Amino acid sequence: MPELPEVETVKRGLEPILLGQVIIAVELRRTNLRFPFPEGFATILAGAKILSLNRRAKYILVDLDNDHTLITHLGMTGRFTALKPGGSGTNLGEFYFETGAGQYADGAHDHVVFTLGNGVKLVYSDPRRFGMMDLTKTSELSLHKLLKNIGIEPLGNELSSDYLVEKLRGKSAPLKAALLDQRIIAGLGNIYVCEALHRARLSPKRKAGTLIKHKSHDPRLGDLLRHIKDILNEAILAGGSTLQDFVGADGEKGDYQQRFSAYDREGENCNNIGCGGQIRRITQAGRSTFYCPTCQK
Repeated sequence: MPELPEVETVKRGLEPILLGQVIIAVELRRTNLRFPFPEGFATILAGAKILSLNRRAKYILVDLDNDHTLITHLGMTGRFTALKPGGSGTNLGEFYFETGAGQYADGAHDHVVFTLGNGVKLVYSDPRRFGMMDLTKTSELSLHKLLKNIGIEPLGNELSSDYLVEKLRGKSAPLKAALLDQRIIAGLGNIYVCEALHRARLSPKRKAGTLIKHKSHDPRLGDLLRHIKDILNEAILAGGSTLQDFVGADGEKGDYQQRFSAYDREGENCNNIGCGGQIRRITQAGRSTFYCPTCQK
């Protein structure tokens, strides 16, 4: 499933396509994705101007000038493809496909088509249909059921040692599970937590609260925060990681997986300096965890 860097990559790819455009029409080719489309979905969107795009956790938020926000999640296989108007000859930017270059030509998994004022068609495709779209009043966005209980963003200044000390103190859950708790940190996913824990030399199995002492905390907590931010930013610059179906809004696959130090490297030598161990794979809460038992304590 796309994680924060992949969703941020898609959001940034969509911005030059969507900002300032008016949605002329919305074609729904089915009644639902993971959930049914909200009542009046196409009617509310038609005629609205797109003011901004934002990301919250793994959701893309499209703010409109009619006090509504489109909330979308890519699920496991969702993708957007922007198609030029046929024969216009207009240079619409690097993120656009020639008509027919995507899945739009046969339409087997193309479920939603947005027609923009400049003639561009933005097509949402999703073979497994685990993605979703919803609408809410922009003024009530923070109260939406999908967003109201989400924690802080990992790339902002709010994520600090003091914040983690408060949230992890006394927790008996494994450290990896605590970092994946979306109520604590929004948008962190399995891949990048594995990578950050490996760089910080912290075991994903240790109890999260053991990093917090009575009047201090393990100095590696600060290292962990730095590595979380560094890894996410590096992955965004690399266009995310391509595992199975993910591609960015420009149709290109991310290449951060070529830099993995732990994830998907079972049996390979640990590349932490002075370690000499091997990466092991275990299962935690139904997910694969990759770590080095030699240097991650």
